[in-house]
Amino acid sequence: DGTFHYVKIHIKTNQGVQNLSQDEAVRLAGENPDYHTADLYKAIEAGEFPSWTVFFQIMEPQDAEKYRWNIFDMTKVWPHPPIPVGKLTLNKNVSFISPIHERSEFNQLDICLKPSNYFADIEQAAFSPSNMVRGFAPSADPMLQARMFAYNDAARYRLGVNYQQLPCNRAVSPVYCPYQRDGFMTFGDDYGADPNNVRSDLKTVNFVGSHGASGYAIGGHEDWVGRVCGFTSEVVDDDFAQARAFWEVLGKQPGEQEALVHNVAQHMGGAAPAVHEKAF
Repeated sequence: DGTFHYVKIHIKTNQGVQNLSQDEAVRLAGENPDYHTADLYKAIEAGEFPSWTVFFQIMEPQDAEKYRWNIFDMTKVWPHPPIPVGKLTLNKNVSFISPIHERSEFNQLDICLKPSNYFADIEQAAFSPSNMVRGFAPSADPMLQARMFAYNDAARYRLGVNYQQLPCNRAVSPVYCPYQRDGFMTFGDDYGADPNNVRSDLKTVNFVGSHGASGYAIGGHEDWVGRVCGFTSEVVDDDFAQARAFWEVLGKQPGEQEALVHNVAQHMGGAAPAVHEKAF
């Protein structure tokens, strides 16, 4: 019916939060840069399957217009309660070429992890927020919009223009798209003699309708989106409200505030003096 909701997706670990200190991270980067990969592999081999619960936060467009902060500002969080919608579990060290997708009554998705060929299936993998399932459409979040382009562009540079044809990146179900063809390292029939231009008289191509993409035009919401996405980068007092709340939460755990100060100072250490003045 053309209506839509804004959704924030959160994938939260069920193993609890455990962090390395900056000093530990630097040491491991030199001694064992594959520390986390090895830890994940060993856990799955031992039957200690890591899992994550998927949560949605949902906001009505009219609520977004009245919200205290710009909902497209990635430095802000929403107060809306997270709704659990599923669970993701890494539970198999088998070939990634033929993944086994198992679903439970709680929308649990089990994904195979360890490939038979690490380079072919992992090093060549290309992820992008522009890959969306039907029913989802991108918001006007400037960071999301930038990443939708940048991720694919980086993959083309790293893997070639036909990286989406690789077994680890191609769609599980067949997709007819004659407008992406040819180029270096293409393989397959390359759509034969089918035309590659839109609205060709030689062969008609029917596209599946885009769900939710027309919602911005409802009730002048599109005008509001245009205005809020033109916000400046000027920092105002209200920008510190959530940062202050986060700082207070850190204060409940001994050493957390000190660790944050240490980490920020260390990262800022190599910046120009003018940047130091602005930051501090």
